[in-house]
Amino acid sequence: MNSVHFRLSNQLPAGIALLWSLFQLGITQLAINDTLVRSIHLAFALVLTFLLFPGRKRHTSRTTSLISNMLSVLAGCGALYLLFDYNGIALRPGLPLQRDIVMGVLTVILLLEATRRTLGPALAVIASVFLAYCLFGPYLPDLIAHRGASINKLVSHMYLTTEGIFGVPLRVSASFVFLFVLFGALLDKAGAGRYFIQISISLLGRFRGGPAKAAVAASGLTGMVSGSSIANTVTTGAFTIPLMKKVGFPAEKAAAVEVAASTNGQLMPPIMGAAAFIIAEFLGIAYLDVVKAALIPAVISYLGLFLVVHLESERLKLKPMDKADLPPFRATLFSGLHHLLPVLVLILSLALFHYSATLAAFNACILVMIMVLIQSTIGALRSGNSVFIGLKEGLTSLIQGLISGAKQMIPVAVATASAGIVVGAITLTGLGQRLLEVVETLAMGHLSLVLLLTALTSLILGMGLPTTANYIVMASLTAPIIVELGQASGLLVPALAAHLFVFYFGILADDTPPVGLAAYAAAGIAKSDPIKTGIQGFTYDLRTAILPFMFLFNTDLILIQGVRVGGSPLSPGDWIWISDWWLAGFIFIQALGAMFAFIHGIMGWMNGPLNWPWRIGLLGLCLGLFRPELLGNLVGIEENYLVAGTALIILAGFMAWRRKTCKTG
Repeated sequence: MNSVHFRLSNQLPAGIALLWSLFQLGITQLAINDTLVRSIHLAFALVLTFLLFPGRKRHTSRTTSLISNMLSVLAGCGALYLLFDYNGIALRPGLPLQRDIVMGVLTVILLLEATRRTLGPALAVIASVFLAYCLFGPYLPDLIAHRGASINKLVSHMYLTTEGIFGVPLRVSASFVFLFVLFGALLDKAGAGRYFIQISISLLGRFRGGPAKAAVAASGLTGMVSGSSIANTVTTGAFTIPLMKKVGFPAEKAAAVEVAASTNGQLMPPIMGAAAFIIAEFLGIAYLDVVKAALIPAVISYLGLFLVVHLESERLKLKPMDKADLPPFRATLFSGLHHLLPVLVLILSLALFHYSATLAAFNACILVMIMVLIQSTIGALRSGNSVFIGLKEGLTSLIQGLISGAKQMIPVAVATASAGIVVGAITLTGLGQRLLEVVETLAMGHLSLVLLLTALTSLILGMGLPTTANYIVMASLTAPIIVELGQASGLLVPALAAHLFVFYFGILADDTPPVGLAAYAAAGIAKSDPIKTGIQGFTYDLRTAILPFMFLFNTDLILIQGVRVGGSPLSPGDWIWISDWWLAGFIFIQALGAMFAFIHGIMGWMNGPLNWPWRIGLLGLCLGLFRPELLGNLVGIEENYLVAGTALIILAGFMAWRRKTCKTG
C-alpha cells in the first residue's frame, strides 16, 4: 500500500505538469478568453506548488502530505473560481457576493503560502505589507496616508479584476513566458546545453585561462535560451568550475566567474528572462524593441567579462588546457549544429517575419520536438535498434522536457501572481504619486541620488526576490519617478531606459552577498565560501553595474537617440530610434572601448600592473566615451562623435604602447 501511495505521489505532479505544458501549447492555436487562461495557468502553478514544495522542509510526514494535498485542491479551486463563475462575476462588477469574498480571501492566503514555499518569505512578506497598506491607509502618517479600502473592495480589486493577482504580470507569464521556458527545457533535453559547453571548451580551452573563457561563452549561449541565472550556473558550472580550478583558478574566483557569466545570461537576447516580456507589456511596445534596446549593453557586458577573465589569467600566470583534454573543434562544431537551428528560427521569427512572441516560441518548441524525435530515431538506427525504439526514446525525452519546463515555471507563475498584489495595491491607493513626493523630498530633486537609491533598493530586494518579482515591484514604484524627475531636471529619459535600469540591478542581486542565490549555487560546486564568492562575483559585475547609469544619461547605447520635440518619454511613439547600421556599429565600438577602459582602470592591469595616474586616466577616458558631451564641453567641441572617435584613438594607442613595452609571464 505504501509503495502504491509513493508511486502515485510521484506520478501525479508529473502528470499535472505534463498537462500544463500541453495546455499552454494548445491555447496558442485556440481562441480562449485571456482572463480564463490566466485562471487556469495560476491553478496549475498553485496545485503543483502544494504537491511538490513542502511547508516545512525538515518535517515531512503522511499528515503534512495530506494537508498539502488538501491545500492544493483548495488553491486550485480558488484560482479556477473565475473560470467557474466568469459570466456571473462579469454581470456584477464592483458588487461581490459573500461567496466571492470568501473565495478571494482564501485564494490570497493560499497564494501567499505558495509564494513562501517556492520563493522564501521575502515576496510573501512584501505582498502582505502592501495588503495591510490598503486596509490601514487612514491610520498611517499623512505623507503616505489614504482613505483605506474595505475587505470587500480590496478582494474585489485584487481577485475579481485584472488589476491585481490576475493582472499584467500573470498575463505575460501565461501567454509568453511559459513557452520560452518550455523552449529552453526542451532544447536542453535535446542536448543543446552540453553542446554549448563542449563547443566553448574546444574553441577557447587552448587559450590562457581557457576554461574561464569557455564558461563565459557557454553561459552566454545557455543564457540565450535559459533566462535563469541559477539554472545557468548549475548547468554550465558543474562542468566549467572544476576545469577552472584544474588550470589554477582559486575556488572563489572560479565560482565567481561562473556567477558573473550566468547572471548576465538574463541580459542576453532573445529570451532575457520573464521580466523582459513584462517590460514590453507594461510599456505597450513590441518585445523585439526590448531585445533591440538590450542587445548592445548585453554584448558589451559579455565581452567585458572576457577581458576580466583574461586579465585575471595574466595576473595568476595561468596556462592553457592540455590539448589532450580538449575535444576536437571541427568535429564538435558539426556534431551539434542542428541545436542552433531552433534558436535561429526563433530569432528570425521575431526579427524578420515579425511574428508575435507567442507564435515564435510555439514554432520553436514544435521544431525542437521534431528535432528530438529525428535525433533519437537516427541514434537508434546507428545503434542497430529499430525505428520504433528510437521513437519511443524520443517520446520519453519529449515528455521529460515538457514536465521539466512546467516545473521550472512554477516559481515564475507564483511570483508574477504575488507581484500582481503589489501592482494592484499601487493602483488601488494611488501610492505611486505619494511615493514620488517622498522621493523628491528625500533626493532634493537630484536624479543621480534617486538612481543610487533605486539601485541600492533593487539589490537589497533582490536578495530575497527572484528577478521577475524584483523588477515588477521596483518598476511599479520607481520607474515612473525616474522618468518624471528626469524631465524635471531637463533630461528626457525614455521609459524603456528607466525600466531597463531597474531590470539590470534586479539581475545583479543574484550574486550580491549575503543572499546571492547564484553565488551559493556556484560556491556549492566549487566548494568555496559563498560570501567570498558573492563579493568576488559582484566585483566582476561592476562592469555591468555601470551600464544602466550610462544608457540612462546616454540613450544611444540602447539605440534611442532621444525624444521628439514636444513629445513624452512615456510614449513609445515619441522615441527616436537609431536605424542607421553604421551609426549603431560606431556606438557599439564606442561602448566597447569605454568598457575596456573601465575594466583596465578598475583592475589596474594592462599587460602588467598600472599605476594610479594611468588608472585614473583610463577611467576618465571611459567617462568620455560613455558621455562624450561632458568631455566635449571641457575642450570646446560640440560634435559628440568626434570626441568619442578621438578618445577611441587615444585608448587604442595606449593599449598598443603597453603591449609593446610590457611583458607578461
